[in-house]
Amino acid sequence: MILKKYKSYMTIALSLMLILFTNCKAIDNANNKQKGAVIGATGGAIIGAIIGNNVGKGGNGELGAVIGGVVGGTAGVLIGKKMDEQAQEIENEIPGAVVERVDDGIVVTFDETSGVYFATDKYNINQQSQTTLNKLAGVLSEYPDTNILVVGHTDSVGSEDYNMTLSKNRAYAVTNYLQGKGLSSGRFTTNWFGESQPMHDNSTAEGRSKNRRVNIAILPNEDMIEDARAQAGN
Repeated sequence: MILKKYKSYMTIALSLMLILFTNCKAIDNANNKQKGAVIGATGGAIIGAIIGNNVGKGGNGELGAVIGGVVGGTAGVLIGKKMDEQAQEIENEIPGAVVERVDDGIVVTFDETSGVYFATDKYNINQQSQTTLNKLAGVLSEYPDTNILVVGHTDSVGSEDYNMTLSKNRAYAVTNYLQGKGLSSGRFTTNWFGESQPMHDNSTAEGRSKNRRVNIAILPNEDMIEDARAQAGN
C-alpha cells in the first residue's frame, strides 16, 4: 500500500531543515512571518517530503505562506480524519501515484512512472497526464477547504539555469491545468527548484526519471482549521 505515515524520515528531515532554511533562496526571500510559519514541525516535514534533503536555490519565495504548524488536540484529530479520507481517495483514484500523509498535510508525488510526466524538454500536459490530473481535480473539488502547493523538479541533464526554467514551466503547467478544471486560483501556490533538489541518484536512468517529478502538497486552509476548532469547542 502506497499511503503511509512519515515517522523515522521526519527525524532526518527535521535535522536537515536548519541548513535548508538558512540557505534556500525560497526561504531567504520570505518575510519574518513566513519564516516563522515554515520553521514548524509541519513545515519541516512537508518541505522535506517535497523538495528532498539537498540544499539548493530557486522557487518563488512562497513556501512559508502556505505551510504552517501542526494543529493539536481534538481539532487536529478532526483535521487528520479529513486529510486521511482525502489521501485514501487520491490513492484509490490514482493508484500509480505516491501518496503520503505528512502531519496535517498530504504529499502526492508524480514522476514518469506514476501518471503525470513530460517529454524531454517539454512542459505541455500530455494525454495520459490529463487523465491523471482530471482524477486529482475531481478529488480536490470535494475538499475545498484545502490549499494546494505545486512544486516542479528536473534531473541534472542540461544546464542549471535551463532546468530551473523548465521546472517552473512544468509546475505552472500543472497548476494552470488544475485551475482550468474549476479549482479556485486562490488555493494554489506554485514553486520550482530545477535540478537542485534530487531525491534519487542522477547518475542512473531510473534515478533521473524519478527526479523529473512534480510534487503536490495539500494542506488545511484557515476555514478547515477554524471549523475543526469550533467543532472541538476550542
